[in-house]
Amino acid sequence: MASSPRYEILPGLLLGFHGTDRQIVERVLAGECDLAPSQNSYDWLGHGIYFWEYSPQRALDFAKQAAADPHITKGRIENPAVIGAVIDPGLCLNFLEASALDQLIESYKALQASNLPELPKNVGGIDKRQRHLDCAIVELLHAIREDATTEQGQTLSPYQTVRGAFWEGGELYPDAGFRQKNHVQLVVRDTGCIKGYFRPILP
Repeated sequence: MASSPRYEILPGLLLGFHGTDRQIVERVLAGECDLAPSQNSYDWLGHGIYFWEYSPQRALDFAKQAAADPHITKGRIENPAVIGAVIDPGLCLNFLEASALDQLIESYKALQASNLPELPKNVGGIDKRQRHLDCAIVELLHAIREDATTEQGQTLSPYQTVRGAFWEGGELYPDAGFRQKNHVQLVVRDTGCIKGYFRPILP
């Protein structure tokens, strides 16, 4: 699968925000537990711990939405809250970069060639809120990478994070190129990339 290894490392630290129940926030900040990775078949970027990049308000909006509709997330949210994290993206499968998109296409072709009687489907309206197909392709991409070697016979390191941008929601104004819920998500697969948690300041 094509890749640009020298550019797969995202340098520096960034801030991510995770919407969850207040009880979880307090327990994580107290060092009693860690955030649990999501492992749903419809996860947009595959499995891992999801963060809204530089957007605490979107994380809170998601937590409120999940509290009102328990079907959105498996973990019950009764008191919506947000926890912030300092993240080193490390080796990142960054879908804002061309070679990562090439890998996604190759993974789709591999899924097509598999013995599945039917491919998973993305469902849920214009935003495709349940992305079974995308999740399956991303997870297969990771599995293919585990078995791949370089021309020198070296194994490839697993991706530590996955990053993607999403144009979601209705038009921000008539004929707009912007949408109401545009955002960048970061999924942490290697918890060592999370360097610390903090309590964010919200409006």
